[in-house]
Amino acid sequence: MSIASTDTPREVAPPVPREPLLCAPALALFLVMLLTPLIMTLVLSFNSFDFYEGIGSTFSLANYTEVLGDRYFYEIFGRTFAIALATTAICAIIGAPASYFLNRMDPFWRSIMVLIVLGPLLISVVVRTLGWAILLGNRGVINTALMNIGLIERPLKMMYTSGGIVLALVHVMIPFMVLAVWAALQRQDPATEAAAESLGAGPFTVFRRIVLPQAMPGVLSGSLIVFALSASAFATPAILGGRRVKVVATSVHDEFMNTLNWPLGAAMAMILVAAILITMIAWSRLVEDRVGRAYA
Repeated sequence: MSIASTDTPREVAPPVPREPLLCAPALALFLVMLLTPLIMTLVLSFNSFDFYEGIGSTFSLANYTEVLGDRYFYEIFGRTFAIALATTAICAIIGAPASYFLNRMDPFWRSIMVLIVLGPLLISVVVRTLGWAILLGNRGVINTALMNIGLIERPLKMMYTSGGIVLALVHVMIPFMVLAVWAALQRQDPATEAAAESLGAGPFTVFRRIVLPQAMPGVLSGSLIVFALSASAFATPAILGGRRVKVVATSVHDEFMNTLNWPLGAAMAMILVAAILITMIAWSRLVEDRVGRAYA
């Protein structure tokens, strides 16, 4: 006669996920290469500075008070964000339609256009900016050609202006916008456009109701990338802006390398990082909320 076992089955513990362990090397590299310099810069920004004794060990908010209380720094930050916003807007206006047509091309021509778009990324930013300096100079290619054909009598001032910086930054940043929007459009179902056209929708309605909502995530991500890179750009503003058109990145460089006031330069750098993060978060939430309400 068998006796039934009264032991209840034990619960088997779920397996330990391995994804965090696989991400550990990348996370460690991220902490060492990015967060550690940022933390050191943040600590440095609270140090005192004396032109005779150098960096002191006294911690205070004097550097942040100096930056936030001087109209000179407000002008520099305002110019920096104006250049970044203008660059982002122009890249979105050019990049979004270019990505749309790129997505509708034949594979052969699409591969050629992708190569053309990615081509500038294979060249150093400094080399490309020097090329723009040759084009925009008082005796550059553009002014020389305009004077030779008689359209202008004196060279146009394009070097050492905010407009020249924006023009060069658009050339540098446009690939990031095109790739971001194109990646979003590749997830689009082509049947949705055909269905809308079969129901009587015109081309403008199809673009507004079908294409644009699906492209907005790419426009948003591309705008965030372009804005962040433009606001923190150094080589292009330094070459095309010179000493006349200063932005935050070149001002931080001057504080570190010329006046040797490292704490003040660190404070400016941390304020720039915080301002970029706040702007990106606010812009992301604003666009997502409006797009969600418009196309719900």
